[in-house]
Amino acid sequence: MASLDHSHPTKPMRRRRTDAEITAEVARLENLAKTLDARFRIPLTGFRVGLDGLIGLIPGVGDTLAALPSAYLITRGWQLGAKKRTLARMSVNTGLDWMLGSIPIVGDLFDIGFKGNLRNVRLLQSDLRKGQAARAAQGGIAAETHRV
Repeated sequence: MASLDHSHPTKPMRRRRTDAEITAEVARLENLAKTLDARFRIPLTGFRVGLDGLIGLIPGVGDTLAALPSAYLITRGWQLGAKKRTLARMSVNTGLDWMLGSIPIVGDLFDIGFKGNLRNVRLLQSDLRKGQAARAAQGGIAAETHRV
């Protein structure tokens, strides 16, 4: 049974997850990011484009619609326990993707090259791996002291 963080009554609670749950969820998020940023190969080129770039072609609302799954990635990162710094960097990537992607034609080319969702998943993976390594190190130390 998962425990909830009750350390501060006014802060929203995040459910503590096992390393296996975190790894599985990050794999799902990575799959989503690939779909958004690199699902389809443009024929005769090495370039890949995803749903983000295709939806971004819709004048006026495309980039805003494409930013919704990006916001979901950030929310899931918070729920998985990513650090504030990582969440801020993910938000900057999403903001750049949205803002620059809104520029007609140039923004569409930017979307193809920038791949903000894949960047965000890499940031999240790196942050969560560090957290898993720290927990493993603490667990190893705790196990050592209990054997004495």
